[in-house]
Amino acid sequence: QVHLVESGGGLVHAGGSLRLSCAASGRAFETYAVAWFRQAPAKEREFVAASTQTGGATFYADSVKGRFTISRDNAKNMLYLQMNSLKPEDTAVYFCTAGARFSLLNHDRDLAYDYWGQGTQVTVSS
Repeated sequence: QVHLVESGGGLVHAGGSLRLSCAASGRAFETYAVAWFRQAPAKEREFVAASTQTGGATFYADSVKGRFTISRDNAKNMLYLQMNSLKPEDTAVYFCTAGARFSLLNHDRDLAYDYWGQGTQVTVSS
């Protein structure tokens, strides 16, 4: 069992930056792949970024590639999402997640992940 708690959300102007953090507690965080998803009002939850267990490989949605960076610190049981050049369409609740069923084929799908945080709100004003 892994418990995840996000922080770092808030209100920012377009073009600004935010860094989301996700603190993990429980079993062997380093054995899980991790990811960030987001859900905007009246929209389905969508994949943002993912990282393998060691952080050696990362994956991004096309909409955030070049602007967002996912990273993890297994020694601290932490996951991060650095978001730069934010746009109003990035407004959403952001969720961190960890999973043992991750693969290159499913890294952008909910089914790859077992544990989810409660989410943190990111609002980007124009």
